[in-house]
Amino acid sequence: MLNFSFQNTTQIRFGEGQIASLSKQIPLDAKILVTYGGGSIKSNGVYDQVTAALTKHTWFEFSGIEPNPSYDTLMKAQSIIKENNIDFILAVGGGSVVDGSKFIAAAAFFEGDDPWDILAKQTRVKKALPLACVLTLPATGSESNTGAVVTRNGTKLPFNSPLVRPIFAVLDPAVTLSLSERQVGNGVVDAFVHTMEQYLTYSVNAKVQDRFAEGLLLTLIEEGPKALAPETSKDLAIRGNIMWAATMALNGLIGAGVPQDWATHMIGHELTGTHGIDHARTLSIVLPAVMKVCKEAKREKLLQYAERIWNVKEGDDDARIDRAIELTEQFFTTMQVPTRLSHVDLGAADIDVLIEKLTQHGMVKLGEHSTVTPDVSREILNAAL
Repeated sequence: MLNFSFQNTTQIRFGEGQIASLSKQIPLDAKILVTYGGGSIKSNGVYDQVTAALTKHTWFEFSGIEPNPSYDTLMKAQSIIKENNIDFILAVGGGSVVDGSKFIAAAAFFEGDDPWDILAKQTRVKKALPLACVLTLPATGSESNTGAVVTRNGTKLPFNSPLVRPIFAVLDPAVTLSLSERQVGNGVVDAFVHTMEQYLTYSVNAKVQDRFAEGLLLTLIEEGPKALAPETSKDLAIRGNIMWAATMALNGLIGAGVPQDWATHMIGHELTGTHGIDHARTLSIVLPAVMKVCKEAKREKLLQYAERIWNVKEGDDDARIDRAIELTEQFFTTMQVPTRLSHVDLGAADIDVLIEKLTQHGMVKLGEHSTVTPDVSREILNAAL
């Protein structure tokens, strides 16, 4: 196991009816900016619950945060913050709303000329507004971690700061019952690939992290399809297990003391930035191709994955690995997401632009060994055709 330092200070308030606890969790003298997306929280009852919980508070709202939140949209919140002396942000939505709100919180105290430098130049965040969230779509794990991703003019970049980790997060599985099948499928796959990015690398004898990661993968494989099946889609226990798995997949625990990959995500970001494909759907396209192209570097972990997750024990090493990849693709198909570039109407002619974007954004040494060069990324995208 590698040396590590782990701390997660986000308080999780999990369970049905927990939105009401906002009344006690946020100081009464706070001036709150409630941030959200396209307005679905007004049709599914979440907005009303938040409003009821904040009856005694002073609060304002900022809506319109998109999937893959846009820098230009997020910057519009700064005038509201300054005009109303906002000193607390409450993000109500999925990972994109939480990510966008993290950037809003950091940009509020940015001292340079362009807050985009937080992402483009990885300028250190020195101060940020305190942030909490009500999660409505389990997927990204942003509700209890320090990272966020923001898009500007087709460029999708991450930033990371402990100052934007949410103080608390409300996780009520009941609010996920109004999600579409597409949102449910995307969320499960997003959490699955987050886990794989930290698990499918090389062994450092981190048995605790491996077993935690395998438990999350097995839970998502078992519960994900049930959340799409008509007879079980409204089961709160199923939704709760998925919600908690998505949080645990990227709260820092399973990634502590182990090598991490993230090549799938970096390549996927370019598919989203260039073609507007849902984040999770880029991951379901790219991950199987990464597993195929990087088979030798990941051989030991692929064999472990094949046996422990898919119970594949027969055949030689290559046959077992190939079967595990095949079963992974079948799971993604069950979750109603694509597994090939052709499934989203892209082909070989589109690869050059993606490689150019990766190079432009400095993504030239990806993977746990930093060996995924633009040439290897090209192999991966060709394998995904």
